[in-house]
Amino acid sequence: MNYKGYILKLFFRIFILIALILGLIYFSYKDQITYIILLSFGLIIAIVNLYQFIKRRFSAIDDFFESVKYRDFSRWFPEDRGPKDIRFLYNGFNEVNRTIKEINIKNETQYIYLQKILEMIDVGIIAYNLENGDVLWLNDMFKEIIDFPSFKNIRFVESRKPELFNIIFETYNREPNSITIALQNERLKVLISDTIFQIKDDSFKLVVLQNIDNTLNKNESEAWKKLLSVMTHEIMNSIAPISSLADTLQRNLELNIENPNENSLEVEDLNAGIKTIKNRSQGLLKFAKTYRSLSKVTNLNLQKTQVSELFNNIELLMAPSIKAKNIDIQFSVSSKRIQLDIDVHLIEQVLINLILNAKDACQKQQNPLIKVTASQTKNHNTIIKVFDNGSGIPKEILENIFVPFFTSKSTGSGIGLSLCKQIMLLHKGKILVNSIENEGTVFSLIF
Repeated sequence: MNYKGYILKLFFRIFILIALILGLIYFSYKDQITYIILLSFGLIIAIVNLYQFIKRRFSAIDDFFESVKYRDFSRWFPEDRGPKDIRFLYNGFNEVNRTIKEINIKNETQYIYLQKILEMIDVGIIAYNLENGDVLWLNDMFKEIIDFPSFKNIRFVESRKPELFNIIFETYNREPNSITIALQNERLKVLISDTIFQIKDDSFKLVVLQNIDNTLNKNESEAWKKLLSVMTHEIMNSIAPISSLADTLQRNLELNIENPNENSLEVEDLNAGIKTIKNRSQGLLKFAKTYRSLSKVTNLNLQKTQVSELFNNIELLMAPSIKAKNIDIQFSVSSKRIQLDIDVHLIEQVLINLILNAKDACQKQQNPLIKVTASQTKNHNTIIKVFDNGSGIPKEILENIFVPFFTSKSTGSGIGLSLCKQIMLLHKGKILVNSIENEGTVFSLIF
């Protein structure tokens, strides 16, 4: 703001006031009554003028602060009346009011926009005061999931459904957790997570509910379709020759029983046929046992492990057999301080599977190479990568490599990568693959 005019006027009035006081003192000393009366009258006028001059400006500032106090930003100060410095002051107040009104309109627009988005999503959200239970915000999906009408305090839920209240509002779920809610006619599977936040002196809890019944049913159905498709294919491959061979042997036995002279029974052929049936039956049994191994890993024995130590163990185990195939294998860790909280035996099994796959992929290449590396990202995720410069994975089968029993190898069981993925999921990590045909493949284990 421009204070120049205001300061000059203020100094001028102060100068006049000082001059009148000095004149009054001088003529009082000279004992000149007429001048004393005139100067006294002038001094009173100067004091009143100075008071009104200062008061008028402070009154304008006080009016502005009063409007701010009551959030009345619609008030307009006249910019075309009064002294120049006051008009300039009013202009500044109006500019502030305009700016705050624009900010309020933007904030209100953003709030309405956010509110509409939160109302449209299929996730239930509620925020409430932890101390008194008053609801700060609640969307329609939350009411729909828990099958409740609108409420302003969570104690309303407690009075109607105490069990539901304890599950949703009394239990803390720092990480997303799957729970089952008992409603009137069904039991609903939902994913729940919550967090606590502070607004001034009040603590609030935000609870998010997501109905995952439909998603689970869809994923489960698709998984079963893939699994049954592969299992049916494998089982039919075993049963078809067994059935055909059994029919042939049975027909030969019947012909021999009916007319043994004309239809002799070769014991060696019979023995060979039974042996074949036995072998295929054992193959089918092995397939069933292999399937059971997929669901075998459910618990983890976690322990802090140095990645460098993990690599040393794997190198001692795998390097001799890999190098015997004239394949170069290299292990490297970006920092010896990298640690993982893992089940060592299971992660070793994952790395062994990936290294064996890499060996099969690159053993026919010139200068075959396998590299196993470990590093940390900026957000402290640990990534272990297994590279090979092999033939790569064709695009048409890349998306199926983690499907149980799917294999492109004539002697493969199709559970290696499925097992690797399950182990990584149990560690709350993930396994990713990037492959280019005739260039190589890299599997990434992200912890």
